[in-house]
Amino acid sequence: MIKIKNLEKTYNNNFKAVKNMNLEVKKGEIFGFLGPNGAGKTTTIKMITGIIQPSSGEIFVNGLNIKKDPLKIKQSIGYVSDEPLLMEKLKGIEYIKFICDMFEVPPLERENRLEKLLKHFKLGEAINNPISSYSHGMKQKLSLISTLIHNPDLWILDEPIVGLDPESAFILKKMMKNHTQNNKTVFFSTHIMEIAEKVCDRIAIINKGEIIFMGTIEQLKENKGNESLEDLFLEVTESESEKIDFSYLD
Repeated sequence: MIKIKNLEKTYNNNFKAVKNMNLEVKKGEIFGFLGPNGAGKTTTIKMITGIIQPSSGEIFVNGLNIKKDPLKIKQSIGYVSDEPLLMEKLKGIEYIKFICDMFEVPPLERENRLEKLLKHFKLGEAINNPISSYSHGMKQKLSLISTLIHNPDLWILDEPIVGLDPESAFILKKMMKNHTQNNKTVFFSTHIMEIAEKVCDRIAIINKGEIIFMGTIEQLKENKGNESLEDLFLEVTESESEKIDFSYLD
């Protein structure tokens, strides 16, 4: 579904945000993309979705090259950014209709899907209000609805749980699992280890722009020891948290 070959992104100050990345995500799996803040997760996701151009390397989605067939690829992707960027002067329903028109969703399909999604995320009462009046969590829900309403094969979700209430987060995780049961794919970034451990078929851990582990959580535990994913994550990313002196709090 996603194949990344020798991908790099260098910014003007010669800072390499992503370094020689090779990654493959299969159809029918939930693939977790883990890493600390500033590791290169969002930069990688923006390259996969065609928002920013790589400095070098290649990205393929369903066998298509993002440089050569960006429109076809974007039509098959549902993307949620790490910050919900919406047209806030519109009402929620107006924004959804705009997205449906962009992806040419037939009227009956959009009506049926919207009814279910509004019920799932409990946004029915607010959908006719201006987006500017929404809380952060409501904007996140609207972003998810607009991403899923055209029923894309590939979901690319950048920290999708942030801002969601526990019930909505639970529903989204169930939807992710249901989506992959139809041989479709979910690629999502998170810093919440518990979620990754419960829902992911495989994970990749990125640190300082480089993939430092890729495989199942069971394989990670075999390599590093049978600890919690949080402990293993801190170990492989060489976190400084274990070295902090907390004695002043005693």
